[in-house]
Amino acid sequence: MYNLPNILTISRIVVIPAIFLSVYITSMWWAVFAAILFIIASITDYFDGYLARARGETSALGRLLDPIADKLLVTSALVVLLAKPGMLVTELSYIPIIIILCREILVSGLREFLREVNAGLPVTRLAKWKTGFQMTALSMMLLKGVWYWGGIGEILLWVAGALTFITGYQYFQKSLDYISKTENCAKVPQMPKIKLVKPKAKPAKSKKTAKAKSVKK
Repeated sequence: MYNLPNILTISRIVVIPAIFLSVYITSMWWAVFAAILFIIASITDYFDGYLARARGETSALGRLLDPIADKLLVTSALVVLLAKPGMLVTELSYIPIIIILCREILVSGLREFLREVNAGLPVTRLAKWKTGFQMTALSMMLLKGVWYWGGIGEILLWVAGALTFITGYQYFQKSLDYISKTENCAKVPQMPKIKLVKPKAKPAKSKKTAKAKSVKK
C-alpha cells in the first residue's frame, strides 16, 4: 500500500500547509520556498503514475488519492493567489481562477456519478495540456514579486482558464450523452417471453397389446 508511487502522491497533500502559509509569511524567501514545493509537487503528479505502471504497483489507494491530491494542490495555490495581496495584475484574472475552481468541482461530481453506474471519464489529451499550462502558470505566479515570471504566469493562467472551460464542457457533454443513451435503453420495450410448449409424446404400445392384435387377426 505504502509504495513509492503512493508516497509521492501523499507528498502532494503534505506540502499544502507550507504553500498556504505564504499568505501569512510574506517574506521573499518563504515565497520562493512555497513555489519550489509547488513545482516539486506538480512534477510528482507525472512520476507517481509512471512509476506505478512501470513497477506494477498500481493500487486502489493510489487511484483514490491521486485525483484528490491534484485538486487539493491546485485549489490551495488558487486560494493563495486570491488571499495574498498583489498576486494579480488585474481583477479580471479572477475569471480564470473561478473557472478552474468550478471545473474541478464539476468534474469531481461527474466522476462520482459515473462511478456509481460503472462508467469512466477518461482524461483527454487537451486536458493534459490544460494541466501543463495550469501548473506552469501557478508556479510562476507564486514567484510573483521575486522575479518577472509572475506576469507571464498570469497570461498562462488565462490560457489554462480557456482550456479548462473547453475540457469541462467536453466532460459535461460526454456525461449527458451517456445519460441519454442509458435512458433510451431503459425506454426500449422488451418483447414478451414466449413459452414453447412441447407436444406430448404418444404412449408407446406394449408388446402384449401388439400380440393380442395379431391373435385377433
